[in-house]
Amino acid sequence: MRLAKLPILAGIALGILAPILVYFGNPGNMGVCAACFTRDIAGGLGLHQAAIVQYIRPEIIGLVFGALIASFAFGEFRPRAGSAPIIRFMLGVFAMIGALVFLGCPWRMWLRFSAGDFSAIAGIFGLIVGISIGIFFLKRGFSLGRNRPASKIVGFTFPIFVLLIFVLLIWGLLDSNSPIKFSAKGPGSMHAPFLISLGVGLFLGFLFQKSRFCMIAAVRDVVILKDSHILQGVIALVISAFIMNVVLGYFNPGFTNQPIAHNDTIWNFLGMLLSGIAFTLAGGCPGRHLVLSGEGDGDAGVFVFGLLVGAAFAHNFALASSPNGIGANAPWAVFIGIGFCILVGIFAKERRI
Repeated sequence: MRLAKLPILAGIALGILAPILVYFGNPGNMGVCAACFTRDIAGGLGLHQAAIVQYIRPEIIGLVFGALIASFAFGEFRPRAGSAPIIRFMLGVFAMIGALVFLGCPWRMWLRFSAGDFSAIAGIFGLIVGISIGIFFLKRGFSLGRNRPASKIVGFTFPIFVLLIFVLLIWGLLDSNSPIKFSAKGPGSMHAPFLISLGVGLFLGFLFQKSRFCMIAAVRDVVILKDSHILQGVIALVISAFIMNVVLGYFNPGFTNQPIAHNDTIWNFLGMLLSGIAFTLAGGCPGRHLVLSGEGDGDAGVFVFGLLVGAAFAHNFALASSPNGIGANAPWAVFIGIGFCILVGIFAKERRI
């Protein structure tokens, strides 16, 4: 298959498999969500104490290892790092905060929409505006610098961390006295069987590594490069997910009573606007960063660590939303995050010696 068609295949795969994971037990309209599932992992590790969102998600483990396997299979495992790590970390923190105000990453945004959750429309516009702001800075010289080739241990560090999480998950599943936390109710308690979740994650990670599937690149490449092949994958995702939701009886059009969502238009818009800027400046959506971290990109790993810490902050300091609305302190965090991203966009320039 031509490489240009791989994003379409990736979009179709995600659109089909996400509702199937819901059928097997994952939360509604959340078959695969890079942000929400990373948030659940943070809870499972005890980084936050929100009891309803604590579970080490095998899908995330699978994504990283699927990408690792694919990168070795195609000779694309390239250890590299060194590009503005502290900025990337903070972009990850604020990207997660924005995503948890909206309640979903760009993957889940489209999955929600394809299942009839029209409250996601505000998030779609927010993401597009956020990406547009990021592109504005890219066109005016924004750069976090170039990463450099690094030793293999740098490339393996994040996969080793994920392997440790996998071991902790197995420990938790086998020993009720382990320190790993599992939700007894709420979204964290809703999950597909372990092997199905892990298998789907491995398959998607393998496919996404080769296809370069990324929600941010879908818009960025159209605007900057006039290249629409990744956008075609996003369209394929929406169409295939819509068909699967109809077949499985999950299509429920409306703005209210949607699974794990709220209908505050302003904050759905602003949450994804913040995430869109942060994702664009960092170079990709959270799913793309997970895949990159699996193929040896240490900078992507730093961004994912930022996502984990951002999830902890979001739930420890009342920033995350719930179906009842946004967190009490969310407005402050969103505006601080937007301000931070704008300052980074203005002042981050690559110095040439």
